Amino acid sequence: MFSGTQGFSMVPEANSLYQQACSAEYKEDYATAVSKLQQALNLSGNDVMIYTKLAGVYSEMGEYEKALATYAKVAELKPTDGYIYISIGSIYENQGKYLEALKAYNKVMEMCPEYLYNYLNIANVQYQLRDYKSAIENYNKFLSTYSQHWEARENLAASYISNGNYDSAVNEYENLYSRNPSGFDDFYNYGLALYEVKNYQKASEFLERAVDTDPENTSAHVNLAMSYQELGKNDLALRQYDVVFRQQPALHSIRFDYGNLLADMGQDEAAIENYKIYIANYPNDPRAYQNIGVVYKRLNKLDDTIANYEKALELQKDKKDVDLEADLAECYHMKKDYPNALKYYDAVLLVKKDDYNIKYNKALVLHAMKNYNDAINIYSDLLATKDDANIQKNLTSALVALGDEYLQAHNYSLATETFEKAIENGTKDSYAYYGLAKSYRACGINDKASEYYEKAISMSPEKTQYSNEYAEFISLSQKPSDVKSNETESGSTVSGKNTNDIKEISLSMDSAKAADVADSEQNKKLIATGDENYKKKNYDVAIHNYQDALKINPSDDETLLKIGNIYKLKNDNKNALNFYKKAIIVNPNYADGWFNLGLVYANEKNNNKAKECFHRVTTLNPNYNYAYYALGLAYEQDNNKKEALNNYKIFLTQTKDENLANVVQQKIKNLEK
Repeated sequence: MFSGTQGFSMVPEANSLYQQACSAEYKEDYATAVSKLQQALNLSGNDVMIYTKLAGVYSEMGEYEKALATYAKVAELKPTDGYIYISIGSIYENQGKYLEALKAYNKVMEMCPEYLYNYLNIANVQYQLRDYKSAIENYNKFLSTYSQHWEARENLAASYISNGNYDSAVNEYENLYSRNPSGFDDFYNYGLALYEVKNYQKASEFLERAVDTDPENTSAHVNLAMSYQELGKNDLALRQYDVVFRQQPALHSIRFDYGNLLADMGQDEAAIENYKIYIANYPNDPRAYQNIGVVYKRLNKLDDTIANYEKALELQKDKKDVDLEADLAECYHMKKDYPNALKYYDAVLLVKKDDYNIKYNKALVLHAMKNYNDAINIYSDLLATKDDANIQKNLTSALVALGDEYLQAHNYSLATETFEKAIENGTKDSYAYYGLAKSYRACGINDKASEYYEKAISMSPEKTQYSNEYAEFISLSQKPSDVKSNETESGSTVSGKNTNDIKEISLSMDSAKAADVADSEQNKKLIATGDENYKKKNYDVAIHNYQDALKINPSDDETLLKIGNIYKLKNDNKNALNFYKKAIIVNPNYADGWFNLGLVYANEKNNNKAKECFHRVTTLNPNYNYAYYALGLAYEQDNNKKEALNNYKIFLTQTKDENLANVVQQKIKNLEK
């Protein structure tokens, strides 16, 4: 055992025994060596040299506790000898007591800084303690003096791998291999490093040598399989996986990669089976749910696809894969589950605001949900970006459908306007002309009605409904009682029937307007009464007043919000959520509705949904300062300091609330510590 100690002068008898002990140690007769050294100590007393030799013999015998006790005696006799701690550290290292070994080697560094070899000792122990960063630092310090030390360079390369510094590992292994290709045998680690830097071809070459050298190295087979996989050499990869599962049937950690290979090879059922095994053992890996979902989608098993995609997104928490959300939206779209499809298309658009295809798909969903106005707005926006025949077709289709809705509601003004837009946009749908004919007919504009009936019939002569209705229209307009006419200055005539129709329509419209005015006044009174009861904290009465008002105007988003606010004050989160949701359904752009909905979610500790709501508020109104404050609180709750700080700082640029500004400034200070 290495030591820098020097002995005192021994008596001749003791020196003879010491020499005999050295001879016995050389012959590995450790019992005799110990006996002779103990006899020598009896003669010489506290001789450092004899104690050092005795400690070394104990260490060689594996009697580590005796060795440590003896070295402790040496350190007591010669406290200035730092080199003794090298031996102590070595014993602790052999015992696997790496922290104690590190303390001993650090003692050497304090007492003998000139002993540069100690950097190697320290680095080796730090590697065992998985302090790879420190190990790398000390290996490099050692190699700055002993640059040709092969073992140290191998250990440095291994440390780079363990620390994730794969580029550095590759450089180190390249140097080692180029210097001594015939003596190089660390094929596995070199191949692993090459794999991690995506040099799959070269990685496969060294991993092939690794499995040739050591066929039982399962890890080498695994990495070789994955290298082949990346190179598209699927058959070779499959063979390596077969070897792996023969050697270790329970190695479920690679079932994910194996499943990916099988999926790539079109072996979908086998892929699903392996994904399921992986998920059973690693249930919190979102990648597995996503990939098994992809296979299910390929098999057109949409329910299974959706279930796994949803699980993947749940496990992703705040770091949602926007492409996965888009794929999930598409699945719901294919199932005609339009509300969920819309939900995920909107989620994608929060990140990819200008994604053409996602906007288009959202418009299709809105169209299918008969939300024609919003669909039309998106179609028009897309056409301003790119002239697309399909979108043009869908736009006109939506316009025709919307025109028909107005027609059925007897809103002939908007019906006429909408059908005309469809025609202006080049619709080929004869129903636009037919609908326009009906709108004009209802308004008594018979010449226009006749014109568009004829156009509709010429476009779709097979649709007998058009021709039958037109014939009825003509017969009614030519009744004998209607033939008399009044000459106008221009010579044109207006039938008496039409005049009466117009008058009737006018009277009907006047009556409707009067009714609307009466309803509007009643609505205002009910809301005012509700407001008064709200102020007096007569909450149940106020709710009753507001609900009566909603019977007159069910789409009053502000009144819905007020009811939600009362329920929130009453700590009735369920009803509060219900009315806030109704408010934003009525008006999806209602920032106050989204904000209050977010507050209830935050109160229920549902941070994810709360943040979605607050983000929606800032999108609708970038100057809604309290939404940034609420986002800051939510992100702080999630320990996301970066996003919390960002939102708090935006709040400070906008707020005029000095008291709250002071609170936020303190929060920022605490987060930046």
